[in-house]
Amino acid sequence: MRRSKWLATAGLVLIAGMIAPLLAGCGPTPTTVAPATKPPQPTATPAPPPTATPVPTPVVVHLNLGSEPPTLDPALATDLTSIDVIQQLFLGLTGLKPETGEVIPRLATSWDISPDGLVYTFHMRNDAYWVRYDPATDTFEKIRPVTAYDVEYGVRRTVMPETASDYAYVLYVLKNAKAINTTQVPTQTYNIEDLGVKALDDYTVQFTLEYPAGYFPAIAGMWVSRPQPKESIEEFGAEWTEPGNIMTNAAYALKEWTHDSHMTLVKNPYFYDAAKVQIDVIDYVMITEASTAFAMYENGELDSAGVPLDDLDRVKSDPVLSKELHIAPYPCTYYYGFTIPKPPVDNVHVRRALSHAIDRQGLIDNVLKGGQLPAHTFACPGIFGAPVDDMSVGIFYDPDKAKQEMEEAGYPGGAGWPAVTLMYNTSEAHARIAQAIQQMWKETLGIDVSVENMEWKVYLKTLSDGPVEVMPHIWRLAWCADYPDENNWVHEVFNTEEGSNRIRMSRDDPQVGNFVKEFDETTMAAAREADPNKRIELYKRAEHLLVYEIAGIAPIYYYTTVAVTKPYLKRSYALLGGEWIEQWTMEPH
Repeated sequence: MRRSKWLATAGLVLIAGMIAPLLAGCGPTPTTVAPATKPPQPTATPAPPPTATPVPTPVVVHLNLGSEPPTLDPALATDLTSIDVIQQLFLGLTGLKPETGEVIPRLATSWDISPDGLVYTFHMRNDAYWVRYDPATDTFEKIRPVTAYDVEYGVRRTVMPETASDYAYVLYVLKNAKAINTTQVPTQTYNIEDLGVKALDDYTVQFTLEYPAGYFPAIAGMWVSRPQPKESIEEFGAEWTEPGNIMTNAAYALKEWTHDSHMTLVKNPYFYDAAKVQIDVIDYVMITEASTAFAMYENGELDSAGVPLDDLDRVKSDPVLSKELHIAPYPCTYYYGFTIPKPPVDNVHVRRALSHAIDRQGLIDNVLKGGQLPAHTFACPGIFGAPVDDMSVGIFYDPDKAKQEMEEAGYPGGAGWPAVTLMYNTSEAHARIAQAIQQMWKETLGIDVSVENMEWKVYLKTLSDGPVEVMPHIWRLAWCADYPDENNWVHEVFNTEEGSNRIRMSRDDPQVGNFVKEFDETTMAAAREADPNKRIELYKRAEHLLVYEIAGIAPIYYYTTVAVTKPYLKRSYALLGGEWIEQWTMEPH
């Protein structure tokens, strides 16, 4: 049964209690006196019936998040699911234009940069407000303006070690951020006032950097840099992001969150650009199985959806679905990470063998079929400094080299190979990819690798915080650009001092410790280098160190967006930082 996208919420409002007046007629004065009888009375003309005031039906878009968002807290989010929702709820100083990734003003109206490139001063708009939606009464409360002090509070909260933000390292570009964030609480003390962020007045906020970084305006708009509502956080603690508790400031507010099931966002009438927001309600479901979500799309229950691998050929050949299909490059890289301290992948030759044995083009042609490109480096096309066109950099499919590396590791033809686990977060597509690569390793290297899956929220926690003993040997992740610069890739993801480093590589590694040291120094130097040509060369070296010399990851493919959208929904496909649903429109259907 097709579900209507235009829903009535209150029916008709009837106006009652209106009485039609009686009208008395007057004629000329008679010349003779009429008999003493009651003159005829004029007939009352009934008033027209009252017109009911129509209640506009809200415009609703139905989408699939794919999984439960691990968090809606801007300081704690690390994944695209959470970030997509946060994008609808919280504004940043800047934003990344959906179609191009260009940095544009949002809460900021303009910004100034000091001559030495170390101080950024943002001037803010004064018509953005914090609001709270009350699900019980279906009403909004306009609380107060969003100020520079909210930005200062949000950035400080992200960096404070008590917050335990896994993404705080992105802000290490700020003066003293790393020193504060890496303080061992509570055995040491720090002064948060030393952090390089300061509200100069209600609508002016200033950032001081550790080194010049031309990409900082993009970082200033990231979720970890966004203003956060101190009142809600202090009143409700860990529950501050629940419906009825949360204060938000963007185009939408949180109405309902039934965990692991669905979420509803409603348009914020106090949003400064509310007149331009056409979609009133975002109805999210959380369907893990791509096949189920696609069936809902075909049944009219979703307005846009990804295309499962098994259905892509059919969609391409279907006269209707093919016109709704969108395939385009997307700045993400799909990769397998190795838990480097865990045998047998603690051996660099094993890691290289596993990476060399992946037939990336074969995977694309036979499994993915969405125009993806085989990845030989970490950063993808479109990222400044990514050496994707340099075939002298990175790692490639080479079964002969794979066998040589495995023999050098002490497992000739797979002899003596121990139990090894490849893990992915629950998804039909990830399962298909894992099974295909599992078979490649079997055929090329003669080894068996078991495959397991885990729910997304637990999976992320395991990879971030789990001890080496409980981590899988090999695991899948993807990295999507926060801003289009290699600093956001090799440095922020893998630098052992200033990145997340989920692969747990170390300068003390007896095999590759010298390469890890060189990698760290190279990405740090590139972050601080002003000459773009020198930066490109440094990043070329860093990429080769990461994927070949250290072999910390096996890059697999560069993403494309593969999705279908109903013709009545006019949408963009954001390249960076979350979808801008506030700009989408829907036609009656």
